[in-house]
Amino acid sequence: MSRPFENKLAIITGASRGLGAELARHLAAKGANIVINYTSDASTPIARELSSEIEKVHGVKTLLAQFDITAVNGPERLIQAARAAFTKNDEFRIDILINNAGVVNPAPLGSVTLSDFDATFQLNARAPLFVLQAALPFLPHDRSGRVINVSSITTSMGFWWQSCYAGTKGALESMTRVWARELGERCTVNSINPGAMATGMYTGLPKVMLEKVWSLNYMAPLAATRDGIDSQETIEAAKDMGGRPAYLEEVAGIVGLLCMPEAGWITGQVIGSNGGGVMTKG
Repeated sequence: MSRPFENKLAIITGASRGLGAELARHLAAKGANIVINYTSDASTPIARELSSEIEKVHGVKTLLAQFDITAVNGPERLIQAARAAFTKNDEFRIDILINNAGVVNPAPLGSVTLSDFDATFQLNARAPLFVLQAALPFLPHDRSGRVINVSSITTSMGFWWQSCYAGTKGALESMTRVWARELGERCTVNSINPGAMATGMYTGLPKVMLEKVWSLNYMAPLAATRDGIDSQETIEAAKDMGGRPAYLEEVAGIVGLLCMPEAGWITGQVIGSNGGGVMTKG
């Protein structure tokens, strides 16, 4: 595999598991050094395992960065830790920043609490803003930087129980457009909007929510399973779910494309990453 990101630095929030871990693997395979951000002590063992794996397999450098990016000083501490680890010859540059960390907190309208909304907003919308703000002094000045915000298909389809999640991800999409305009000479800024993905966030949804996810998969033409390609377990599960969720490598591949030099004319966009579950006219 070619290594177009050789010696570049990628910072990924929420990178110890799920899509974040797959993003780390994907970018490392293309040569990028990786800052693996995570929050909880419970994630430390799997973050260490991921770090060891990608360093051994891909010969890149990693940094384990356990910082709560919803804390007042969390974003600044994250960026300064990366700076301390990756400064070379008094130079430090962040080539790729992926705002991936997120939380769902599903609840019907009548049951949403103030604490649910605040916690969702802090991680899904406020944290990306202040992580990018902390990274700002270290972004390139030649348009080669890449900022990718992980949003959701739910911002476009009015999905049940998603007042907090869809609302805060919609805010992130709006800020994506603002940042693309403000940072035009520094980097491109785009969002992706995956639907159901094969992650713990998906499988851990309440049963009533999983039943409603049927509509997400059913509307996505690429969610249809295929004999001989998809596992039998996936095929059987898809029968009850309207189709299969995205494999993590499929969504990570879209992010990888947006980080390529050839994607330098794409900015301020929400890139469809949901198998066609939502089709938009750009």
